[in-house]
Amino acid sequence: MSTTTHLAAITVPTNEIPDLLIPAFVDTLTMVSIVMVIVLVIGVPLGATIHNLAPGGLYENKLLHSPLSWVISIGRSLPFLVLMTSIIPLTRLITGTNIGIPAAVVPMSLAGVAFFTRIVENSLRSVPASVIDVARASGASNSQVIWKTQIPEALPNIVGGLTINTIAMIEYSAIAGTIGAGGLGYIAVTYGYQRFDHGVMIATIVTLVITVALIQIVGDALVRHLTPGQSVRTRATV
Repeated sequence: MSTTTHLAAITVPTNEIPDLLIPAFVDTLTMVSIVMVIVLVIGVPLGATIHNLAPGGLYENKLLHSPLSWVISIGRSLPFLVLMTSIIPLTRLITGTNIGIPAAVVPMSLAGVAFFTRIVENSLRSVPASVIDVARASGASNSQVIWKTQIPEALPNIVGGLTINTIAMIEYSAIAGTIGAGGLGYIAVTYGYQRFDHGVMIATIVTLVITVALIQIVGDALVRHLTPGQSVRTRATV
């Protein structure tokens, strides 16, 4: 019997699938949660910095803006699988390993920060210049304008982008499963693909779809709540 035929004969009983998926689901949530904390901590101030270094910004400086913008653009342009494999030496240097959750967090964080930085930058562009002028005329410092005017005004767009970014990180965690990072991606590859276990594959897909849908629902609700007048209109409609 060939190896392929042997693997094809190995299937997980239906009643044991939850015992397989639940730990993997926890691993996926762990990876994504760690990454999104890093993305928020770095992405918001970095996006605000790049926005305000651009022409017309609070700290206009082309010499700093151009290289920073190019670095972020490069980080966004690389497909995640290419990025993940190309920085394996860096990942091993930082975490001491190139497998498991720690190894997945490094490339996911780099990709997530680059993506979210652009979201924050573009969100801040939507803030009317008149609002900034009023804040500056009232005596606010540049840092106060950023944290008390620009970011609060752009918060609905930022939260909407954060929702998209979180969903993207779930997708990236599945790709990271190919390097043994664990999570639902690893289960899908090991059982669903290599062993042709359709039951596990379908259960994994359903779990991912439900998770993404719930994140989207929560994100949309937060955006509506943060949008001025939106929650009032919603209550009036109800």
